Amino acid sequence: MAKQAERRAATTEASLKAGRRLFGERGFAATTIDDIADAAQVAKGAVYHHFATKEAVFEAVFDSVSRDLVADIERTTRSERDVLAAMVAGTQHYFAACAKGPTCQIILRDGPAVLGWERWREIDSEHFGGKFPRALAVAMDAGLIARQPIEPLSRLLLGAVTEAAVACAGRPDVLKAGSEYSRAFRSLLEALRLR
Repeated sequence: MAKQAERRAATTEASLKAGRRLFGERGFAATTIDDIADAAQVAKGAVYHHFATKEAVFEAVFDSVSRDLVADIERTTRSERDVLAAMVAGTQHYFAACAKGPTCQIILRDGPAVLGWERWREIDSEHFGGKFPRALAVAMDAGLIARQPIEPLSRLLLGAVTEAAVACAGRPDVLKAGSEYSRAFRSLLEALRLR
């Protein structure tokens, strides 16, 4: 039984790895289950055994890319002077990472279209978007910003970042646009800072 479980896990992992590479390089529309199976070196039926649809493969890939992106952001923001500075640096890193081909394609270009807006936001709230309420609570506890209801403030700030990310994805100069939006986001957060 253990060998069968290991084979299932290996097939799933190979399918996701292949899907991540292909969706990142080609995009969702130009990638087929046959392509994923060929790249994973497994039978097409094996991919369908683990994922009912191409959209299901994409959702698992999106979740994985989102998780990896947040882990990378957390590593880069640890040395910031406070949580507000970490939020700014994290958002800057998010835009910079999403400016790169595969991450941009999966997270910003295909993500909302393939998953639908609600599911895209739901998965994001488990990763990048989920950091906002916790960070704001820490900022309030530290006296960096005034106490206020966290959920509305978090949704407003995350909405600004999400809108900026989607706007960046549609531009040919994603990195430059991301840098501009990062500066604007810094201004928003700094306006909240208690003096």
